[in-house]
Amino acid sequence: MDFREEAAAISGELIALRRELHRIPEIGLDLPKTQAVVLRALEGLPLEITAGTTSTAVTAVLRGARPGPVVLLRGDMDALPVTEENDAEYVSGHVGTMHACGHDLHTAGLVGAARLLAAHRDELAGDVVFMFQPGEEGHDGAGHMIAEGVLDAAGRRADAAYGLHVISDMVPRGVFTTRPGPMMAASSGLFVNVVGNGGHGSRPHTTLDPIPVAAEIVTALQNLVTRRFSVFEPIVITVGTFHAGTRHNIIPDNARFEATVRTFSEEALAQVERESVRLARDIATAHGLTAEVRFDREYPATVNDADEAAFVAETVREVFGEDRYTPMPEPVMGSEDFSRVLEAVPGSYMFYGATVKDDPNEAASNHSPRAAFDDAVLADGAALLAELAVRRMNRG
Repeated sequence: MDFREEAAAISGELIALRRELHRIPEIGLDLPKTQAVVLRALEGLPLEITAGTTSTAVTAVLRGARPGPVVLLRGDMDALPVTEENDAEYVSGHVGTMHACGHDLHTAGLVGAARLLAAHRDELAGDVVFMFQPGEEGHDGAGHMIAEGVLDAAGRRADAAYGLHVISDMVPRGVFTTRPGPMMAASSGLFVNVVGNGGHGSRPHTTLDPIPVAAEIVTALQNLVTRRFSVFEPIVITVGTFHAGTRHNIIPDNARFEATVRTFSEEALAQVERESVRLARDIATAHGLTAEVRFDREYPATVNDADEAAFVAETVREVFGEDRYTPMPEPVMGSEDFSRVLEAVPGSYMFYGATVKDDPNEAASNHSPRAAFDDAVLADGAALLAELAVRRMNRG
């Protein structure tokens, strides 16, 4: 099987599919247009296809000619609430929604892998599960699909799982990278509502002003990270929203903010949950106000199986050459719900450079309204997924 050559032959079709998906970005768990395009793209392939019931997920199973391991390949399908600022002819047709994270490439690449593997069905010793997942961007689509049985879609638990994520900056075009162990952080949300007693801005002494108290909590959270945790324990707390008041001369009744919390260990997560909640409440109490605090655990850390990460690296080097792989030196603080798959099944997540710039450091990052991805990388991405599936099945 020469998946590189076969993928190159369908590269134009995969690029056209990606661009069709890019024009119709959808958010969350309900992606009816995207699902319809995926189902159409899979027509005619010897797949057992089921649609999600709590989302527009698509699960497709390819049965090999002989028994063997089950390999799961995943591609996420959802977009982001971002207004695109690029000028390509295939820009988003939905104002306020954009494939700013490259999930359109993931979906097209997974379709490509399905086509490549289906063409060699009679040579496969095992089964492949194709996981077309909605709702990665904060909607726990992986959790929904796992609850509906995607990990056991072939009739038994998958033996290995692989996912590929394109990067618009940081990684040179066409280069794959991964690492053993923690690769991406766990994400949690901290939600604080400081409740006071508003009044006229000229008479603050007659009120309980929530704004300076909320601001003090924001600052104290940064001190919490640097003074309560070792410098060798990566912790990030970033306040992304802060809302209070309606006019400059009115002290409001409450001030609200939301923060994202990133951690890698269960110990650090438990500590930051406990201490951030206590800190917010105690600061408010010290000023005579109250704080309503909620801490939501969202996605766990994405942790690669060491053997599977080494297998990915070896495969890339053998198929594409030494210059197409670089070890990932350290984890990133972004998060991924593919982590839920890797909690249950040994496997590896990997990044794939798809920058449009010769110097990736000059490119806009994922999630930017100017994020751009070179879809010429699609063929090799599809080829790698197919190659990983076959080699893993042949390992037994």
